[in-house]
Amino acid sequence: MKSLAVCLFAAWILSLPQSSHAEADSMTLPTPDEIVLLPADGGPDFNRLVFERSPYLLQHARNSVNWYPWGAEALDRARRENKPIFLSVGYSTCHWCHVMERESFENESIAAVMNEHYICIKVDREERPDLDGIYMKATQLMVGRGGWPNSLWLTPDGWPWFAGTYFPPEDGRGRTGFRTVLLSLAEAWRDRREEVEGQADRIAEAMKKMSATGESDERLDRELLDDAFDNLRNNFDSALGGFGGAPKFPPHGSFTLLFAEYEREGDQELLEMATRTLDKMIEGGIHDLVGGGFHRYSTDAQWFLPHFEKMLYDNAQLLGSFATAFRLTGENRYRRAATGIVGWLEREMLDPAGGFYCALDADSEGEEGKFYLWSRSELRVALGEKADDFADLCGASEEGNYHEEASGHQAGTNILHLPSGAPADLASFDLTRAELLSLRGDRIRPHLDDKVLTSWNALMISGLVDAAEVFDRSDWLGLASANADFLLRELRRDGQVLRSWRAGSADLPGYLDDYAFLSNALLDLSAATGDEYWRAEAIVLAEAMLERFEDENGGLYFTADGHEDLLLRSMDAYDHALPSGNGVAARLLLRLAALTGEPRWRAHAEACLGRFTAQMSQSPRGTESLLLATMEWLATGDVEVVEGWQRSGPLRAGLSVEDGNFVLKILLDEGWHINSTQPHQDYLKPSLLAVEGGELISADWPEAEELRAALGDEVMSVYSGEFEVRGRVHGESPKFTLHFQACDDARCLAPENLMLNP
Repeated sequence: MKSLAVCLFAAWILSLPQSSHAEADSMTLPTPDEIVLLPADGGPDFNRLVFERSPYLLQHARNSVNWYPWGAEALDRARRENKPIFLSVGYSTCHWCHVMERESFENESIAAVMNEHYICIKVDREERPDLDGIYMKATQLMVGRGGWPNSLWLTPDGWPWFAGTYFPPEDGRGRTGFRTVLLSLAEAWRDRREEVEGQADRIAEAMKKMSATGESDERLDRELLDDAFDNLRNNFDSALGGFGGAPKFPPHGSFTLLFAEYEREGDQELLEMATRTLDKMIEGGIHDLVGGGFHRYSTDAQWFLPHFEKMLYDNAQLLGSFATAFRLTGENRYRRAATGIVGWLEREMLDPAGGFYCALDADSEGEEGKFYLWSRSELRVALGEKADDFADLCGASEEGNYHEEASGHQAGTNILHLPSGAPADLASFDLTRAELLSLRGDRIRPHLDDKVLTSWNALMISGLVDAAEVFDRSDWLGLASANADFLLRELRRDGQVLRSWRAGSADLPGYLDDYAFLSNALLDLSAATGDEYWRAEAIVLAEAMLERFEDENGGLYFTADGHEDLLLRSMDAYDHALPSGNGVAARLLLRLAALTGEPRWRAHAEACLGRFTAQMSQSPRGTESLLLATMEWLATGDVEVVEGWQRSGPLRAGLSVEDGNFVLKILLDEGWHINSTQPHQDYLKPSLLAVEGGELISADWPEAEELRAALGDEVMSVYSGEFEVRGRVHGESPKFTLHFQACDDARCLAPENLMLNP
């Protein structure tokens, strides 16, 4: 028998063979009336997962494996019977999760081995990101990388001692099969327990060190940002966009950081890095030209060959990036990409109750991407005489560009994309694409994960608000408001945010992301609508976030005080597909400091950022949301009134109120202006003074200046230099907010809202 270390090494599979799976939604599940009649273990046709609501867990409810959901019942049985745990973590739109289910978990003989030797637990990583984060750390430590399905072997008290991701069912082609791994590890547990427990102890110590944040000699200063931008420049693919090589994921954190630095410093190179990446994504197969929206990532460096999942969180963040790109460049292709995302959202991802669903699977009919592919002959049948022109534009050839040897699909199938040199304005092809969308709707659709997650929905609210403001789409703002109403109504209970909703009910406690992302989204809504209700709710959530998640030494834990006892309580600094909760929380706290004038918010933000200076210095590409918060912290300075002035970017303001009369003094830095109360252009945001807790009776602004744009012939109506706004207000303690957008000759900053302190 080989040593345990050799066995573990042999079991790890570095290359993944192509395969397919039975349609995930083809299984039949009992009705609610039938479920209540089932025994506690699910009976002969089901396992315990039949009682769950997670789409991922329900996909496995008919497996022959005696699955348990994560919980006391499974953990107590493992301890009582002194059996190791096999833990499988995945999500319902995961291609390789489907493959392993079909090959192994639906295999009667392999399931029998699992049931004999292990307590088997299934976890939906999207509902339980706390467990996913802990056990992904373990896999990365043992294997050097991670992925889903994440497959782990645990001691009865939950500590991992062996891990991998996908395993083929049987030995072959130099790879160790899942059956062999199961039997070998069961033997190791039985005959070499001391060695196994020693391995678990070593992994436990490494995980604890990996999760620790401590003192750092690094300072919160501009050098952190300069190093980050040097890193981005050094890793930028100037020919194809993006950073590094294949595979390429949408670099959400890089977009926000690059745009923010460009708006503050005017560095044209940074703007071009962001827009070139967006352009290449628009052109590539990662962009669903027919239905709108973007797939999860590209398997190649050209953005051509996607992994065909479509995730809510990707499209939410991309929506904001396209809106910003349009605001800064005026290029219509960004409007079209944003419009496609919202069209997909409304058509395919909107629950009638107001929530946004999670994701669409990559697979349909057992093949990845089949729903999205076209042959040239199919285009001719669908489009008639228009087919050849459309096919030429979208790179569809007779021989196909998605070849059998690479994909398993028949020769002649095509990923529609826009080869370089295609016209930027595709308006003449809208009708054609609508015809294809209608035809595609008759195909067998990919599985839809129809649960609603608070943090993902909050990201989409922020994206919709950004896009609604830039593209002047009140309907998109209404969609965001309706979703926020839904979240506050359905995913909040007794003052606590909940994580997940599906089919009319919600459960699971919320995590840091849920509180921080939602509070931030509500501030976005308040700024866009002027409705103080959203700001009040955002403050309530932010207070709850600090109470439940903040550490006394700064930074916020991922799980709240009182959460289920787990192996580790992590405090994550790193961005993944979503921005880090600490990065979003720090930005949120800085926004509240600027809006309320209360220094305590800034103090919490500063403590949070100070906790992660080492991580920002060591991994700038992994901590971009924290770096963005650091940029804003450096730019804003202290928010308290100094010598009668409050400062926000290039604008200073001072307010005095006496006997219902007020005087607002405004001073803009040299070279800067704000739009007047009645700008000549519809796309410019007017300056506005709003009052909460009172009535604004009058506000007399000075006569505006006429300013000719540095580029072009447009004449703008603006205020610059130093001026006053005088008026009257009624109310005992009115609160004033100045809404404005500052611009210079080269750029306009994002619209801002400054709460004024008399």
